Amino acid sequence: MLSCGLTGIEEGYELPPPVEKNIYDMVDADLMDHGIRSLPGSLIEAAEAMHQSKLMRDTLGEHIHSKLYENKVTEWNRYRSQVTEYEIKTYLPIL
Repeated sequence: MLSCGLTGIEEGYELPPPVEKNIYDMVDADLMDHGIRSLPGSLIEAAEAMHQSKLMRDTLGEHIHSKLYENKVTEWNRYRSQVTEYEIKTYLPIL
């Protein structure tokens, strides 16, 4: 996080104006008007965003960056291969 802030200072990133409204009450059009995007919705989406980020690669170094990505993909694959309690309760009775 410090590296991201420092990069913003060094490269003169402009901060957007503050949003004083509750963003959770906004509709998509309002969010877009304010330039507010959603965070990744899953671990794999976050891992892919991190993998594509030059800033993260520069901050972590190539070795740690690639190993972190590999570990998160492995973690995601283990997570998504589980059979959840919801699936057991919902689908097992109809078999």
